[in-house]
Amino acid sequence: MEPQPALDRKPSHSPSHSPSPSRSNSANGGSGRPKRSELQEVEREGRGGQPWMLTGTEAKLLGIAGIGFFLDAYDLFIINPVATMLQYRLYGGEHLPAHLEGFVKAGANIGSVIGQFVFGYLADALGRQRVYGKGTHAHHLRDDHDAHHAHRGRSRPTTASSIWGVWRIVLGVGVGGDYPMSASVTSDRANIRKRGTMLTYIFSMQGWGSLVGSLIVIILLAIYKGVIDGEGKISKVDGVWRIAVGLSLVPAFGTLYQRLTLGESTRYEKSKALDNGNADEPRTLDFVRHFSQWENAKLLFATSASWFLLDIAFYGINLNQNVVLQQIGFDGSSGSPWHRLFRVSTGNIIITVLGFVPGYYATLFTIEILGRKWIQIQGFLLSALFLGILAGKFYTLSTVQFIVCFAFLQFFFNFGANTTTYCYPAEVFPTRYKAFAHGISAASGKAGAIISALAFNQLSKKIGTPACLWIFFGCCLGGAVVSLLLPEVKGRDADVILAQQIEERRRREGGNVDVD
Repeated sequence: MEPQPALDRKPSHSPSHSPSPSRSNSANGGSGRPKRSELQEVEREGRGGQPWMLTGTEAKLLGIAGIGFFLDAYDLFIINPVATMLQYRLYGGEHLPAHLEGFVKAGANIGSVIGQFVFGYLADALGRQRVYGKGTHAHHLRDDHDAHHAHRGRSRPTTASSIWGVWRIVLGVGVGGDYPMSASVTSDRANIRKRGTMLTYIFSMQGWGSLVGSLIVIILLAIYKGVIDGEGKISKVDGVWRIAVGLSLVPAFGTLYQRLTLGESTRYEKSKALDNGNADEPRTLDFVRHFSQWENAKLLFATSASWFLLDIAFYGINLNQNVVLQQIGFDGSSGSPWHRLFRVSTGNIIITVLGFVPGYYATLFTIEILGRKWIQIQGFLLSALFLGILAGKFYTLSTVQFIVCFAFLQFFFNFGANTTTYCYPAEVFPTRYKAFAHGISAASGKAGAIISALAFNQLSKKIGTPACLWIFFGCCLGGAVVSLLLPEVKGRDADVILAQQIEERRRREGGNVDVD
């Protein structure tokens, strides 16, 4: 029977009357053939066509979920040009103190860890519908306050930088909450044939967020050129970064209502009643019991460890692009303050266009063909290769050679683990535990990002940038090894596997299994 294509389709019957796993399994007739999950997808299967071809319903869903990642990337990566502007506004063009620069750049990731844990748990315990949209409010909260507080601390550079970092932590809570929420909301509704493509569509919005952020900064700098460059009023960079940051409110408000009113998915509703337990009870003990089994624990370890290792390298590079920009001649080391800022923003666009967007779409068009595991492992290995080249030849590569090598590095980050580490937790874990497991995995990744943000600046001064790149090289190799623990999830229904596990335990324990 073909499922209904409604985003907020309600269960056709009460969850308390959902067939138990044993009845579902008996329906299989003992033939040994794979069963179709009773927690079937709510989107149409589609008759023919490529997975990347979207129906109107799917496009609406991706618009609601994808805008969050657009904003996440816009806000996270815009910190590079904003930090440069703060240098001119607060430190006379000199670099922020190393510890403050690390704190400002790590702030959003620190908040993300909190948001990923909290929203991930609540999404499983209370439901996606009751939690989704709350994280978006953190964007509004931060944008309404950070400019005001930074302005109050203008006369004291250290105070202003510290306050900016604190409010970026608040931003990070909303950013972090979007990871498990958008992944769960999408995978709950996507049909299995194109689930990976749908998740990649959402994650690819990061590339566009980063690109648009850089374009906005360039446009604003062009508008302010006369007063900043012509009249020499460098203080007017305040207007540039405040407008750039504030513009993120527009799409956030545009999707807030849709998120708050998005109905619960059939798959989630039925997953609550999978074993006829009390669906209103918190799931903490159930979660711990499930992942106390090695066959399940190793999956959570692998998704968490691979994301952790990936983000050490990925954010180590992308939160410190000034090192890369210096190598390709776009670090803004000469000229007037305006020309330096404009050149840095141009360099950010070059980096985004060369690797970010192409890498995401290479994954999008091939993920249902090549599979997640192959893409993740080859991405780790090829990223390690280009990191090794950059580390070994850091001072001898020509500008063109460096740009080409760095472009390939960014390409294989995104046609690789940066995308698949987001997809895996949303596909490998059952609906019952998906959001919290995704939140734990994502928080592990952000822990790696925090380490890079806080340590890179000081560590690179002590041991040199090439040595830091060798560390990133090792992280990518480690990520490839850890990924071997993961199964291929193309066409895999984790809810079917959970039902089978429950029935096996029921048989072992004499038919009295209470997983709640």
